[in-house]
Amino acid sequence: MSSSTSADGGDEADGLDHPAAAVYRLLSSLFFQVSRDLSATSTATLVALERTGPRRITELARIAGITQPSVTSLVTTLERAGFAERRSDPGDKRVVLVAITPSGSEYLRARRRRNVEAFTGLIAQLPPDEAAALTAAVPALEHLSELTDALRYPAPSPPEPPASGPGARAVSGSAG
Repeated sequence: MSSSTSADGGDEADGLDHPAAAVYRLLSSLFFQVSRDLSATSTATLVALERTGPRRITELARIAGITQPSVTSLVTTLERAGFAERRSDPGDKRVVLVAITPSGSEYLRARRRRNVEAFTGLIAQLPPDEAAALTAAVPALEHLSELTDALRYPAPSPPEPPASGPGARAVSGSAG
């Protein structure tokens, strides 16, 4: 073993022995162990809709970090599965919003149940003192989740004022 590699395989020189690295390795490992019938991006989009309410396609694209055409295709797939629906914006009938359906919410609940059961099985294999340490860390982990959500799910963009005056262009029905 080289002098820069710790006994647990972490690379101290790169900071990979930091507690954040251990949490990251755990989450990455769990992410790839869970069977998925939807892509990670589709699931993340449903989660965004569940947590923040109906959103424009452009906002979903920004949140997901993918192009607007990709999100449009993804939303079509979610609609066909019955997990999302397009609605007109009550404040601006030209704007289309995407919303999660009750079936989409139930899908997420069932998925979370399966994931929690898998994780619970792993925790049950820990010695009692390590399981207790995880329990003690729950408030900090929940706070980290809140901080992440605040960064990932910004407030919706304010509606754009309608164009007016000479030279204003007509606005066709917007998909987002």
